[in-house]
Amino acid sequence: MLASPLMQRALVVAVLVGIAAPVMGTYLVQRRLALLGDGLGHMALTGVAVGWLVGNAANLTPHDALAVPGAVVAAVIGSVIIEVVRAKGRTSGDVALALLFYGGIAGGVVLIGLAGGTTANLTGYLFGSISTVTTLDLWLTVVLAVVILGVGLGLRPALFSLSHDEEFARASGLPVRLLNVTVAVMAALTVSVAMRVVGVLLVSAVMIVPVATAQLLTRSFRMTMALAMVIGVAVSVVGLSLTYTYPLSPGATIVILAIATYAVVSVVRPLLPRARRGGDPHPDVEDDVELEVAR
Repeated sequence: MLASPLMQRALVVAVLVGIAAPVMGTYLVQRRLALLGDGLGHMALTGVAVGWLVGNAANLTPHDALAVPGAVVAAVIGSVIIEVVRAKGRTSGDVALALLFYGGIAGGVVLIGLAGGTTANLTGYLFGSISTVTTLDLWLTVVLAVVILGVGLGLRPALFSLSHDEEFARASGLPVRLLNVTVAVMAALTVSVAMRVVGVLLVSAVMIVPVATAQLLTRSFRMTMALAMVIGVAVSVVGLSLTYTYPLSPGATIVILAIATYAVVSVVRPLLPRARRGGDPHPDVEDDVELEVAR
């Protein structure tokens, strides 16, 4: 398997996805925005179709050469729009997400038709496909993953303060609006990073499920993020390896493994002495230290 250039590229992307996705997923879970990734994924689908349309008009080979850059642009625009709408209070967050859900899917289907393609061409983007990971996709994923990790880990004290208590963060003098937009944009980049391997319809699961699993075993924000990254890498690599042997969808396989891991941990957790104490999954004083650093 490792001798195949195709699998080499796919495995590198899978590792980067497994590391980067749970980082931003930790903030989304803390802020109760677990479904944001789904909305941005649907918006990214429109970007894929726009990239396909532009590539077709420019006679590029292949025609979807600009699909991933288009997804990045569309997801970022969508993330900024939803954050502005949420901040202005003109409509609730769930309504804004619903607009992204439906508008993204509809826009993607219509535009791909205008580009001369069919809905079948979108299958690889919807559910992931290792055969579509090109060298350009690999380098683009590397760059985006570095940006996501740099922001997600470098600004962790401030982003934790924002996620834990937005009013406290505002009172502490943090640029709350800028940080909110930053989280949304980083979530959009995460969706774009994971799109090739996991697919836009399942990317949110890779962002959220490893975090939910880690929360069952850890008692601090820092450890939750670290363990979620380990789980994300494990399920991504194992899932992708299974698709090399069996004719399975990589995105669906990775997500099923992640959910199975959560189910096993949920069953085993009550048997652990530490877990029987219950209560807040993140009561560790480490959180207080990070709040002070953010202040």
